[in-house]
Amino acid sequence: MSHNSFGHLFRVTTWGESHGPAIGCVVDGCPPGLALTPEFIQQYLDKRRPGTSRFVTQRQEEDKVRILSGVFEDDRTGGPVTTGTPISLIIENTDQRSKDYSEIRDSYRPGHADYVYDQKYGVRDYRGGGRSSARETASRVAAGAVARMVLGSGVAIRGAVVQIGPHAIDRANWNWDVVEQNPFWCPDADMALKWETFLDETRKAGSSCGAIVEVVAEGVPPGWGAPVYGKLDADLAGALMSINAVKGVEIGAGFASAAMSGEDNADQMRRAGNGVKFLSNNNGGVLGGISSGQPVVARIAVKPTSSILTPRQTINRQGEDTDIRTRGRHDPCVGIRAVPVAEAMMACVLADHRLRHRGQTGR
Repeated sequence: MSHNSFGHLFRVTTWGESHGPAIGCVVDGCPPGLALTPEFIQQYLDKRRPGTSRFVTQRQEEDKVRILSGVFEDDRTGGPVTTGTPISLIIENTDQRSKDYSEIRDSYRPGHADYVYDQKYGVRDYRGGGRSSARETASRVAAGAVARMVLGSGVAIRGAVVQIGPHAIDRANWNWDVVEQNPFWCPDADMALKWETFLDETRKAGSSCGAIVEVVAEGVPPGWGAPVYGKLDADLAGALMSINAVKGVEIGAGFASAAMSGEDNADQMRRAGNGVKFLSNNNGGVLGGISSGQPVVARIAVKPTSSILTPRQTINRQGEDTDIRTRGRHDPCVGIRAVPVAEAMMACVLADHRLRHRGQTGR
């Protein structure tokens, strides 16, 4: 299987299957001399970890990360620092229930990659989807932690769920301090209460729902990206689109831009000291593929979890019609745990562009 790597100078390769012994990644291109510990990476993995509330899958994985290579105890700092060589990270799988998937061994789950995977490779790991499982995203989150080290403390990346099912937040109530005080990463305290009732009803019905996640990177300086085939927003859109269950990506105002007039959409500018002040951010911090110095803003649309208890029509490997009811432990709204994954992919893309910008301009 090809295409398990992404990035140019900051390059990430993930490996492993949902129900294999372990998953992990190799991060290549990380500069030397950065303080990197398992504890630093772990704080981000804990945000993605399953089993943290009744609104996510109850699979109990600690997601404990180990660093196998790429760091060395530096006498000058008294702790491990990156050496500039490939960083290998491993996360063991400890709570697989492969028997939950025995009934779908020869039948394809609607909405999943089962059918197309079998058509392409002629063999598939039916236990949770193998490589196509969202379990793989834990490796991305680990790599994203390394990317944050490359970016430094001047760049802050935060994500939030802004819509679950048909229920969207009131942006007038947006409060970043509220995001980590509820199980939904919701910036609107009032809407978080409504989501709790809505998701309880969805979960008890054995169904699922979709979500919209917004991720924002502040502190990105102007100049990252390139105007033709190395557009920052194009790379970001591709990275976010590669996340499991994502079916749409917006940068800035996104599709709402189509309904705007030219006067409303253009981000006007004014002089501010020795710099520039933008009067709006409809372009999401990227102009002509190059960062403008404004916050980089993107949103992803995450489809409803395809594994539901309601019987669905499908076919089996013999091409016969059949019905299927997916058992196992699944997220009623997979978009909730997509927040740290979206943050990680934003971090990896920005780290890559930072190194590319430095390589071309020396800054």
